[in-house]
Amino acid sequence: MKLDKIETFVVGNPPPRHGGRYFIFVRLTTVCGITGVGEIYNATFGPNLCAAMAVDVFVRQFEGNDPHHIEMMWRKTYGAGFTMRPDVTVMGVLSGLEMACWDIIGKAADQPVYQLLGGKVHERLRSYTYLYPPAGDVYPNPDAPNVYNNAELAAEVAAKAVEQGFTAVKFDPAGPYSIYDGHQPRLIDLDLSEQFCKRIREAVGSRADLLFGTHGQFTVSGAKRMARRLEAYDPLWFEEPLPPENPADMAEVARFTSIPIAAGERLTTKHEFARMLEAGAASILQMNLGRVGGILEAKKIASMAETRSAQIAPHLYCGPIVAAANIQIGTCSPNFLILESIGRFDGPFMNFLTTPISWEDGYVIPPNTPGLGIELNDAAIAANPYTGTELHLNMVTESVVQ
Repeated sequence: MKLDKIETFVVGNPPPRHGGRYFIFVRLTTVCGITGVGEIYNATFGPNLCAAMAVDVFVRQFEGNDPHHIEMMWRKTYGAGFTMRPDVTVMGVLSGLEMACWDIIGKAADQPVYQLLGGKVHERLRSYTYLYPPAGDVYPNPDAPNVYNNAELAAEVAAKAVEQGFTAVKFDPAGPYSIYDGHQPRLIDLDLSEQFCKRIREAVGSRADLLFGTHGQFTVSGAKRMARRLEAYDPLWFEEPLPPENPADMAEVARFTSIPIAAGERLTTKHEFARMLEAGAASILQMNLGRVGGILEAKKIASMAETRSAQIAPHLYCGPIVAAANIQIGTCSPNFLILESIGRFDGPFMNFLTTPISWEDGYVIPPNTPGLGIELNDAAIAANPYTGTELHLNMVTESVVQ
C-alpha cells in the first residue's frame, strides 16, 4: 500500500462560525484506492498558502510511502531543511497529513484508530461547550451587551447548556488578548471575570464545572491577581494564564493557586509538552491534534502526562476532522479528562461531513466505524469556499493598559 494523491480544501465556515472562520482539510488516496482525511490547524499564514504547503510536504515526504510508516515520514518532515525543532506551521501541515494516514490505516485494518493505539478505555467521553451567543454571529458587536461581556447573559446561556446535558462550560471574559501580552489585568477585567464566575456558578450550581479561559494574557503577578478572584467559585481550570513561551513562569502561577492550570493549545510536539510537564506548569494538557504533530504524537504526550499525574483535554477551535481525531485519542487514553465540543455537534459546523458525531446527554459516543469514522461531504465543501482575507484568529494590535 502506497500513498498516491493529495487533495486540499479550504472551507469557509458559515454563520454562526463556531470553530473559526475557515477550515483546512486534506484527503490522501493510496494507489489501491483507500482514502483518508485530515485537518490542518494553522493560523499563522493564509489558508490557501497552508494548503499549498501541505501539497509540497506530501510530494517531498509522503508520496510513494506506505501510510503505516508514520514515524519515518514524521521524522523526515520534522527534520526537513535542517530544522529538528518545533515549528507551528510545519507541525500543523504534518498533523493533517499524519491524521489522514491514520484514517487510511484504520480503514485498511477495518478498525477504529483507537483500537490500534491501545484500544477503548472509555465507552463515552465527557464534553464541554464554549458559551456562544444564543443566536447570530460568533463575532457580535463588542460594544453591545453579549455573552462575552455580560455576566447575566452568560449565566443564562450556561444554564441552557446544562439543561441540554453539558456538565461543564467554558468562558473567557478577561478582556482583549493582545500581541503585547502578558499584561496586568485591568480592574474592570478582574471585576467582570469574578462576576462571570459568580453568576454562572449561581445559575448552574454543582451541576457543571466552570472552565475559565484567558488566551495567555497575563504576567505572573497579573495571573495571580486573577486567580485569587476566581478561587471562591472553584473552577475546574484556569486556562493558559500566561503566554506559552516560558513554562517556568506558568509553573509559578500553578504553585500559587488551587485552581488547576490547563494549557497547550499553542504548543507543538512532545518536546514542548515535556518542558511544561517538567516545570509543573500545567496538570491538564490541551493539545490540538491539528497542530501538535498528529495522532501518534498526541498519544505520546498523553503517555508522558500519565507519569506526572496530568490529564488531557483535547482542544477544538477548528473543524470537525480534528474533532473526530480528538475523539479517537480520548477514547484510548486512560488519563482523558474532558473533550471540547462545538455545541452538540449539530450545527452548520457538521455540514462538511456525511457522517455524524454522536453526542448524548453531555457525552460523545466513540464510533465503531473504521479509521476516524468520518467522510467528507464534497458537495457542501464545494458550496462553501473561503473567500475572506482574515486569518483564523486575530489578536488586538494595541497594548492593553490600565
